[in-house]
Amino acid sequence: MALDELKAALPEYAKDLKLNLGSVIGNSDLPEQQLWGTVLACAMATRSAAVLRELEPEARSYLKPEAYEAAKGAAAIMAMNNVYYRTLHLLSDKEYGTMRAGLRMNIIGNPGVDKADFELWCFAVSAINGCGQCLDSHEGVLRKAGVDREVIQASIKIAATVQAVAAVLDAEAQLV
Repeated sequence: MALDELKAALPEYAKDLKLNLGSVIGNSDLPEQQLWGTVLACAMATRSAAVLRELEPEARSYLKPEAYEAAKGAAAIMAMNNVYYRTLHLLSDKEYGTMRAGLRMNIIGNPGVDKADFELWCFAVSAINGCGQCLDSHEGVLRKAGVDREVIQASIKIAATVQAVAAVLDAEAQLV
């Protein structure tokens, strides 16, 4: 199991991360598609080969092909959007925010899966990438769709834990 492999790869000082992997992914109450789409999108967002190598096969085994592709699409589109919208937010000159973006984002309108699931994945990736504007936007869409705060919080926990595991494993690989 991928989670066991990741847990075993973590050093003792990251014991909390081992425990959190087991709880936020291994014991999640989220439906499979929400859970594993979030895990896959977050694994991609970390840019960690080690994390992606362990989590992708398991995610693929739980997700239908269209959900698998949509989760990867969420990571891809948010890699672009999080940079663009975070930059607009950080710039002092707010006039940039009134300008037409002119960037294609068709997958957001037609992700090929339940819109709320896709929005959840985009939200989780935005948490990793630190885009407050995107977080607010996707959280608003999720809440309007009736998604409970507990589900949204679960995606934050997954994002935080997967990102932390990636940071530790990538750092440890450099120390060898």
